Amino acid sequence: MTSSLRPHGGRKTPSPPDQQARPGRQRDAFFDNAKYLAIVLVGVGHAWGQVLDGNRTVETLYRVLYTFHMPAFIIISGYFSRSFDLSPKRVKRLITGVVVPYVVFEVGYALHRRFSEDPGNDISLLDPTYLLWFLAALFVWRLTTPIWKTVRWPLPIALVIAALASVTPSIGNDLNMQRVLQFLPCFVLGLVLRPEHFQLVRRRSVRILSVPVVAVSAVVAWWSVPRMETGWFYRNAAVQDTGGPWWSGPVLTLALFGCSVVLTGCFFAWVPGRRMWFTALGAGTIYGYLLHGFVVKEATFAGWFHASVWDTPLGEIGITVLGATLITLLCTAPVQRVLRCVVEPKMEWAFKRDSGEAARGREGRERTEEREAEGARASSGAGEKVSV
Repeated sequence: MTSSLRPHGGRKTPSPPDQQARPGRQRDAFFDNAKYLAIVLVGVGHAWGQVLDGNRTVETLYRVLYTFHMPAFIIISGYFSRSFDLSPKRVKRLITGVVVPYVVFEVGYALHRRFSEDPGNDISLLDPTYLLWFLAALFVWRLTTPIWKTVRWPLPIALVIAALASVTPSIGNDLNMQRVLQFLPCFVLGLVLRPEHFQLVRRRSVRILSVPVVAVSAVVAWWSVPRMETGWFYRNAAVQDTGGPWWSGPVLTLALFGCSVVLTGCFFAWVPGRRMWFTALGAGTIYGYLLHGFVVKEATFAGWFHASVWDTPLGEIGITVLGATLITLLCTAPVQRVLRCVVEPKMEWAFKRDSGEAARGREGRERTEEREAEGARASSGAGEKVSV
């Protein structure tokens, strides 16, 4: 990326995703900061999820967090998928950056559970384990990107699909399609956003307004704890599975989307636009995301979260710090170097050479040779005239 978003004067417009990803260009600090802070919130949310029972304060914070932290991550993913098409280059990156890590870590999580808790646990590539639903969803979302770039009203259509999914229990669990469809509007929103939209939410007035908005959301979340199932925030089930009336599915789907957009805007408003100590970690968020689940699952299998210490205010603060610290360490450069071969493999050996790219390369070489030949002839002719 070429520039940082700045909240006041001298603003620069972020480059398109293609340019931002080119080697040698400076990454945009705002988006790296946003990705890092979002992934830290994911780790904190998974830590809080282990101490929810009977703790209304933690569950209130948990609900506020789950309203926007994954939507924010998904919106960013959609924003940087705007240039996706079905060209061989993009398909290769989809396979190496999404499909291969999904398969590797799905097998890894299945084997981990087999050795730690359930010796009979099966390996199933169609039933994403724990947090791997996001990679399955990202695969589906990116494949459908050309559709959303073609239709006239992509976001309303995505909202209708999400609402229909919320009342369709027959969708089943393959690839966690309920989450794929119910979070779809967040991805499509990212596709339709432009750099100027991020500039708007990062104005000082929005930053100030976000404080009372978040405070109100916390009050609403506190009120909702005894009145609303926490499962709605996961977007992984139809309303029939919760025993609610059918019409509550579309209503809650649209309401949660609206709340997610508002709180995500508040989150973006407070993301720093300049380089911070954690900015470089934004490039490694996928590592933290994929790896921290092993620690959470092992702690669950071993019963570490049953200790009474976590039921105290100090314990709750401690588990929050542990979650943030763990995921920060897993985003660091040493971890990236060790695991890049499975998280971001090159795999040039696995793909055919793009015939179109090869043809363009040949044409380029031929044009270069022609120019060199013409230059040589011109130099030779000039020499003859001078000698005469």
